[in-house]
Amino acid sequence: MDVNEFLESDVRVVNIGLESFARELGERGVPTVHVVWAPRAANARIRDLLAKLGS
Repeated sequence: MDVNEFLESDVRVVNIGLESFARELGERGVPTVHVVWAPRAANARIRDLLAKLGS
């Protein structure tokens, strides 16, 4: 596929992370797959603090 064919093709999205972005695209009829993802904490102390925030 050349660049012109690519730019004229239908948009399909794999969204990683921000769910509201995927929801907005879906509401506009854009085929979207949302992947729940967040970066890992750098160490155990930070991971424990983040777990407390999530509860």
